[in-house]
Amino acid sequence: MSAFGAMDISASGMTAQRLRTDIIAQNIANVNTTRNGNGDVYRRRTVVFEEKPSNTFKNYLSVASSSIGNGVKVSQIVEDTETPMTMVYDPSHPDADEDGYVYYPNVNTVTEMTNLIDASRSYEANITAFNGTKSMILQALEIGK
Repeated sequence: MSAFGAMDISASGMTAQRLRTDIIAQNIANVNTTRNGNGDVYRRRTVVFEEKPSNTFKNYLSVASSSIGNGVKVSQIVEDTETPMTMVYDPSHPDADEDGYVYYPNVNTVTEMTNLIDASRSYEANITAFNGTKSMILQALEIGK
C-alpha cells in the first residue's frame, strides 16, 4: 500500500463522517417537526457506509492479497422505519389527529448526541491517521537529503 493510498483512505473516512454529522444535525434540528413538505411526520435518517470498490486489476489484486481496503463511501441515507413515532396528547395542536394525538418524529436527542460524539471521534481518528502518514512521508523525504 502506498502512503498516498493511506491518505486517500483517511480522507474518504473524513468525508463520510462529515456527511454523517450533517445527517445527525438534521435529525436534531427536526426533533419537533410534526409535518414535512409532503405533510408527513419527519423520520429519523441514518447513513449506511460501504467499502469503496476497486476499479483496476491491480487494486483487486492488492485487496485480495491483504486486509487493506480502499476506504469508505456512503452508499445510502435511509429513513428509520423501525423506531415508532412519539405520540403526545395535544388536541389544540393543528396536526392533531381525530383522537387529539400529535405524532412527533422518532428522533431521540440522547441517541443523536451519542452518534454525534461517535462520528466526531471517528473523524478525529481519521485526521490522526492522515497526519501520521503525512509525517512519515516528510521524514522519508528528509532521509533523501
